[in-house]
Amino acid sequence: MGTGADFLRLDTWLWHTRLAKTKPACGALIEAGGFRLNRQPVTKDHARIRVGDLLTFFWAGEVRVWRVLALGERRGPPEEARLLYEEVGEGLP
Repeated sequence: MGTGADFLRLDTWLWHTRLAKTKPACGALIEAGGFRLNRQPVTKDHARIRVGDLLTFFWAGEVRVWRVLALGERRGPPEEARLLYEEVGEGLP
């Protein structure tokens, strides 16, 4: 997972995006279900995520669809985390 890798573990990437405060909390969210990676259900925190992938999940009462723009190398400030993905559509109830 060092610099130059073409993928990142899903739990690590979600932690970089600041979806949860800790990496284990991100892993627990994934393992609980409700995440789809490129339309396929995923429940393993070690699933590989790549630039261009679509991630669909339910968050804050809405269905979110994010396109991965970058993998990130660290958990930075929120402004930096927001550059890792783009919202593909407005949240759906």
